[in-house]
Amino acid sequence: MPSHTIEGRSVRVALVGLGQIGSTHLQAMQDVPGAEVIALVEPREAARAVAADKGLRHFEGASDPALAELVDAVVVATPPSTHHELVRHFLERDIHVLCEKPLALGASEAHAMLELAAARGLELMMASKFRYVEDVAEARALVASGAIGAPAEFENAFCSKVAMRERWNARRAVAGGGVLIDNGTHSVDVARYLLGPLAAVQASFGPSLQGLEVEDSARLAFRTESGVLGSVDLSWSLQKPSETWAAVFGREGTLLLGWKGSRYRRDGSDWTAFGQGYDKLRCLRAQFANFVGVVSGREAPRITAADALASVEVIETAYASAAQERWLRVGAAS
Repeated sequence: MPSHTIEGRSVRVALVGLGQIGSTHLQAMQDVPGAEVIALVEPREAARAVAADKGLRHFEGASDPALAELVDAVVVATPPSTHHELVRHFLERDIHVLCEKPLALGASEAHAMLELAAARGLELMMASKFRYVEDVAEARALVASGAIGAPAEFENAFCSKVAMRERWNARRAVAGGGVLIDNGTHSVDVARYLLGPLAAVQASFGPSLQGLEVEDSARLAFRTESGVLGSVDLSWSLQKPSETWAAVFGREGTLLLGWKGSRYRRDGSDWTAFGQGYDKLRCLRAQFANFVGVVSGREAPRITAADALASVEVIETAYASAAQERWLRVGAAS
């Protein structure tokens, strides 16, 4: 529990960044028990109208001293290259932070951010929306219960055609890389959540189909500390239509996570359906509610500091493995 716990009143929150994901965060943050969204931080002029419509104070930048006096916590939804500076700015002013993934561009930055939060008794939580998909939480419980036997293999694919040339995600200096750091951050965090820590990785990149300065397709192989093998396909340029986005294969059965619902079965038995599938707004709302609960001292974080740091370390090691064309132990790139 953070020592700067907000008790006896609502947590006063500001959203920092009103891009595509920031706009969705703002929707998800409305009417969450225990939270009062009071400010919007975004330099673009269009944000003034959004703030006025929502009854929020508008700030053009995070450095305005009045902002720190108003809020207890912020949700940072800006590009990755800004995370380190922004997060440190708020932590140094005793403000709790929920920061979009990836937490940082490298493990050294992530470690410093998390170390500062711990030293000041504040919550720094990395946003990782798939942990808050109800199906994923149920899948974790099913795997842990032995419903499909000991897990042996994991598969995941996030592949769909998206024009990226004009988006900041395709600028290395802003995003830190391409589809691997963007969508792959979700992949490795889901794998860790379901199967435990990842021990070693090997990544490779496909041909550049959009002519970007970063990779637009990637394949990541991994091995967990318990010996589970994993395979992840990522692409902004290839369409791989499927009702299933992830699968866990156990010694005695199979579990499938789907966009519209999920299912599992033991070998020789019928499928058992569970969950409601993926809904971005619903899982972002659950994530924000968990953050507010942690800051208020009522809940434990579903994604811990160790999880957030591991996510950055795995992706950093994956890029190093692609450059060296070999398997690497996680953390070997640091």
